Amino acid sequence: MKKAILGKKLGMSQIFTPDGTVIPVTVVEAGPCAVMQIKTQAKDGYDAVKVAFGDVKEARVNKPMLGQFKQAGIAPKKYVKEFRFEDCAAYTVGQEFKCDVFAVGDHVDVVGTTRGRGYTGTIQRWNTHCGPKAHGSGYHRGVGSLGTNSSPSRVFKNKKMPGQYGHEQVTIQNLEIVKVDGARNIILIAGGIPGAKNSLVIVKDTVKKARGSKWIKG
Repeated sequence: MKKAILGKKLGMSQIFTPDGTVIPVTVVEAGPCAVMQIKTQAKDGYDAVKVAFGDVKEARVNKPMLGQFKQAGIAPKKYVKEFRFEDCAAYTVGQEFKCDVFAVGDHVDVVGTTRGRGYTGTIQRWNTHCGPKAHGSGYHRGVGSLGTNSSPSRVFKNKKMPGQYGHEQVTIQNLEIVKVDGARNIILIAGGIPGAKNSLVIVKDTVKKARGSKWIKG
């Protein structure tokens, strides 16, 4: 059965294996998530599970969403997402599932929104070189040559130019879960994941072929 859960990135830390290996990890508060709705091929045209995460005051939820929460018999939540599964028979409306759906050694894909850095130049946004630093240059962090002179006399599409940098959805694939703390709803994922602290992340089964554990021996 495919697995997925909503969570909140708490920050980064490190743990040690019994042989003294240091593992940099990201701490994620995963769940608890409540099932709001089960979508089926016959009724909705596709199979999916609609889940909610993050307690919030009732006043912060609009009336249409509040009606859905009341119909499902769950408390209002901040985030609502759909997970498409081939088989949704294991889920029921009102059910709550936690981080223990995953186990140590599982490989997951993590989806998050990177930190927004506002309007930036090409050096920060695209890692281009700066201009010459010689005396009298006066052109250090500019874009450089933009287009042709007479034909076609325009700037080509996809030219790397200044603009909005960050605040985009990014998926990091095939990360390994090295620890699951069911009592505190926390999972430790080896390596870094996108997003600022307290930002929403989606943890789901990896789409790549499972590989052997890098950290867990035996």
